[in-house]
Amino acid sequence: MAAFLRSKCSSVGRAMMGSLGNNLYGGATSSIETVARPSRSDAVCQQIRTFIQMRTNLKVVDNSGAKRVMCIQSLRGKKGARLGDMIIGSVKEAQPRGKVKKGDVVYGVVVRAAMKKGRSDGSEVQFDDNAIVIVNNKGELIGTRVFGPVPHELRKKKHLKILALAEHIV
Repeated sequence: MAAFLRSKCSSVGRAMMGSLGNNLYGGATSSIETVARPSRSDAVCQQIRTFIQMRTNLKVVDNSGAKRVMCIQSLRGKKGARLGDMIIGSVKEAQPRGKVKKGDVVYGVVVRAAMKKGRSDGSEVQFDDNAIVIVNNKGELIGTRVFGPVPHELRKKKHLKILALAEHIV
């Protein structure tokens, strides 16, 4: 649930070390081929993080009563939603005496996304999970508390009430 700020990293050193065993004649051409071709270990180590799109399961981080929501539609564009964007979702798991019930169609604002988001200072913010806060169709919060960290990029998207209720702003 923690947010990570990281800079860009390359796997050139690992690829060059892997080319030492493949180079039989001492030529430099094989190391260039190895760098251009992605290795199996890179694919295992790095999971591809994408936009929040249709059928993505999201954690609900407010006290509206829902626990898990599946995205039905992104209201941003064709690719999907990112931090601060609105989505329409269906409640898949809910608490017994909550304001929303299982099967309800709700609007939500994405407050945490596993996809990296670049900032103007060169850093990147990335969360461990995808999470939303449930709102009504006018954009007003259903719950009265927001749990966990939220990014300050929500200020640009005019979601100031979410920032005011958040425990921690990243």
